[in-house]
Amino acid sequence: MNQAASGARRRAWLAFAFAPVSGAASVLAFAPFEWRWFAPAALAALFVLAWSARGRRAFALGYGFGLGQFGAGVSWVVVSVDQFGNVGTPLAVVITAAFVALLAVFPALALWLGARAAPGASRVVAFAGAWLLIEWLRGWALTGFPWLSLGYSQVDAGLAGLAPVGGVYLIGLALAFAAAALAGALRERSVVYVTLLLGAALVWPAAHFSARMQWTQPVDGPFRVAAVQGAIAQEQKWLPTQRWKTLALYSRLSRDAGAADLVVWPETAVPAFFESVADEWLRPLAAELAGQGTTLVVGVPYEPGREYFNALVSFAGGGEQVYAKRHLVPFGEYLPFDAWLRPLLTWLEIPMSRFSAGPDEPPLLDVGRYQAAASICYEDAFGRETRAALPQARFLLNASNDAWFGDSLAPHQHLEIARMRSLETGRWMLRATNTGISAVIDADGRVSVRSPQFAEHVLIADLQPRAGATPYVRFGDWPAVLIALVSFLFGRPWRRTHSAQ
Repeated sequence: MNQAASGARRRAWLAFAFAPVSGAASVLAFAPFEWRWFAPAALAALFVLAWSARGRRAFALGYGFGLGQFGAGVSWVVVSVDQFGNVGTPLAVVITAAFVALLAVFPALALWLGARAAPGASRVVAFAGAWLLIEWLRGWALTGFPWLSLGYSQVDAGLAGLAPVGGVYLIGLALAFAAAALAGALRERSVVYVTLLLGAALVWPAAHFSARMQWTQPVDGPFRVAAVQGAIAQEQKWLPTQRWKTLALYSRLSRDAGAADLVVWPETAVPAFFESVADEWLRPLAAELAGQGTTLVVGVPYEPGREYFNALVSFAGGGEQVYAKRHLVPFGEYLPFDAWLRPLLTWLEIPMSRFSAGPDEPPLLDVGRYQAAASICYEDAFGRETRAALPQARFLLNASNDAWFGDSLAPHQHLEIARMRSLETGRWMLRATNTGISAVIDADGRVSVRSPQFAEHVLIADLQPRAGATPYVRFGDWPAVLIALVSFLFGRPWRRTHSAQ
């Protein structure tokens, strides 16, 4: 008896040790590694470990998985806090560890909820449904952080065709169901689980069929676009002595774009408030480019009154239209509970950290011949915000600055997320960044052309405007969320019946 108990404890400790390894391995499914099959394999391994777990043990296994996944996958946060937060490396590590510890709660909750289902086939759908529901919740909680959502790992893999139907979360639900069915088949060796696994496999040909559908249609012919990448080091960007050099550089690179119909600068490429440089630099340059048929769009802090905004200004048609960023980054662009925590941000010395959120309106920006669905930085991580500008917008436009994260995984992961937005909406995207990765992405999520990182570059390419609405544009995340909710609830009556018996 003692020997059996000792063996059980040993297996439990091995499971707790392996859960973080499985979580870290899941990161290999995402950019820049792109070993796509690691996503379902790592999740299936977690479900195998937790198959017979209950309560705190299930929570602990999920928490270990989360520590591994986010510890490996968003370790780039330490780069930003250390290099630009004025706190020193030891405290930067502590802050990043606390962030990872918070994120790990989400997979822990998912596993705890899924493990409450009764043993049997209902556990497969309960695990899958709980995983997706908590992942969706992570995209909302504390303003949302959907990084490393499971579906992003399939942006160019077999399930990509589900994106225009139900978005990144429908892909994630399909992967979670396949992983849970595989875990059941491995643990129970029953024909029921093999049947469920075969059923899950049918999603792949369905996704292939969906990928062949023409959900949107071309409008006119392609037009030429340019993304100007100045490669200004983040530690130099806001120095007063750098301001005129930066404006001169971006002006020169914009002229180098030649006969492009649209020239776009990155997020806050202009290191000064709009009105302080508009008459001397921006309006004359925009007029010069307009003379050759080019519309200029610049990323710039915009201060029309007492508030100031992280904005894009388009000089289309001789006028000026402003898009103000609506989804701000906590602690980076604004401070929650400002009255109490303001000394913290003063100590961190983060420049331009008191932005106000733009008006809650569709993010449509007039860029000349067409309207674009505009987003700034990590706004493109939220499909619900991109689709607010559709179907009116003919393409997607994102301006970012990933210089905050140096030579880390973050710029590659961010580009992967942008690709998913193109897939979901059936729209091309022009992406302009400060240090890379600038890109043009086609309506199928493929990168048509991309820039090198950390180099001055003018990316020039043809972009095809498109019209129409994918099912995702019409219905958003709700079909996937409702399917996940029904799947999760399916296990509850089974559990009650099992307990009664």
